[in-house]
Amino acid sequence: MKILIPTKLDKAAAGALIAAGYEVIQDDTTPLTELAAAHPDAAGMIVRSEKVTPAIIDALPGLKCVIRAGAGYDNIDYVYARTKGIDVMNTPGANSNAVAEEVIAMILAAYRYVVPADVTTRAGEWNKKKYMGRELTRKTVGILGLGNIGRLLVKRLQGFECTVLGYDHFLSKQRALNIGATPSTLEEIFSTADIISIHVPGGPATKNMINEQLIGMMKDGAMLVNCARYGVVDEDAIRAARAAGKNIMYCTDVHPKDTATLQPSADVADILLPHLGANTAEANKLAAMRSASQMEEYFTNGDTSCVINAEKPNNINPAHLQLAAMLGKLCYQAGGAKPIRKIECTFYNNLRSYRKWFTPWILQGAVPGAEHGLMPAAAEQSLREHGIVFNAREPMDDKLYDDALTLDIYMEENGEQIKTSVRGMVVDGEPVVSRINNFDHLYASLAGHTLVLRYQDRPGVIATIGQIISQAGINIENMVAPRDHASGESLAVIKTDKLVSEDMLELIYRAIAAKQAFTLSL
Repeated sequence: MKILIPTKLDKAAAGALIAAGYEVIQDDTTPLTELAAAHPDAAGMIVRSEKVTPAIIDALPGLKCVIRAGAGYDNIDYVYARTKGIDVMNTPGANSNAVAEEVIAMILAAYRYVVPADVTTRAGEWNKKKYMGRELTRKTVGILGLGNIGRLLVKRLQGFECTVLGYDHFLSKQRALNIGATPSTLEEIFSTADIISIHVPGGPATKNMINEQLIGMMKDGAMLVNCARYGVVDEDAIRAARAAGKNIMYCTDVHPKDTATLQPSADVADILLPHLGANTAEANKLAAMRSASQMEEYFTNGDTSCVINAEKPNNINPAHLQLAAMLGKLCYQAGGAKPIRKIECTFYNNLRSYRKWFTPWILQGAVPGAEHGLMPAAAEQSLREHGIVFNAREPMDDKLYDDALTLDIYMEENGEQIKTSVRGMVVDGEPVVSRINNFDHLYASLAGHTLVLRYQDRPGVIATIGQIISQAGINIENMVAPRDHASGESLAVIKTDKLVSEDMLELIYRAIAAKQAFTLSL
């Protein structure tokens, strides 16, 4: 069986596969199009950053498995690969230590002016006075995101006797302390830390997460390090702060595209690297060995646990998967958007047979910034890495809800776990929520723009809400407002033709003395 490795990957992968009896073609100089044409019988392929396009896939009719030796896999058209029956895998975690060490290297290089000092000394200058540096020892370092990389960075900083502050929306305070970081808010970190290192996922949930307000809180002389994703930092805010006289250091290794061009961060970064985080011999070897091991397990034992594009059963209704994601987001917001500690879900009737396939959708709905498109095993691993206990329960025999899904999320508040519960189903092809906590029989559509308000029931509240909304030119498309007789509270679930703004939400909240108010756009 032939395995194609069209990349500069550590030879350990080829060696391991050859020892296992595979024929391996490793060539990082010949274009992939030519390699594919020369080896159409290849059954497996291991890549790093090479583009695996539909054309490449079509040129390899015998291909069964593609493995990305690294975490990301956007360079592989895994959707098209699925149509051809090709499984795609990755090797997450292999690069974590390399990135953690890169952060240390960037901090020290910036503090000691390593790059400009080297350049000017080679040019015959002697700028010893100009390059008065600073020490990392005993500095206060804030780490945003205590995943694999963040935790390794905490360990690396211990030798420098640093005070480490940690921000991770999903870790419990005790777990953060066990890692070696003092749980802190973003505001506490940005106002007190000498160095701030970012290790959060990219995407819409974290775009410009480091904004003008946070950058404005930074101490004079503080440093910001971004080895996460481009777009997490509002670099225009750094430019504006510097223009206003604030002294901020900025080091970055991430860019819109990994390509040879003038990078948009060039004018604002003190240290600018070409995405070298995973670029170490050790990380390369570890990723190589993991990819070789996964390839062998795939063909020898049929192990598909790392497949990221596995085909879901044909008879799962996509609307039910969408329902799971929507209920996850709704439950998270209804619980106050606090750190999640546990998720429990119950699948009724025909959904019971497919419950593992709902895990990725629950993850991406309930956990802000979570990676989308994961397979069930990877989604379960992601939940564990976020410190979330996940449990898919069997339904009680005396409860019949057709093809329904109940989702219970336990969030941490003042050291206690507070439960929020929702239930939903698909009606006429559309996901609807039938219950939010004690408010039952809602049957409200989850698609579109929704305003949710909880308040003490009394006459005139709905009229007040309608008046405020109408004055803003927003129409109410549908509304349910059940009353909980035990508490005397009502819950208004209002579908609108436009999203209610934050300012208007605050106005409504105050006008009706609401106990809870939030919006959803799904």
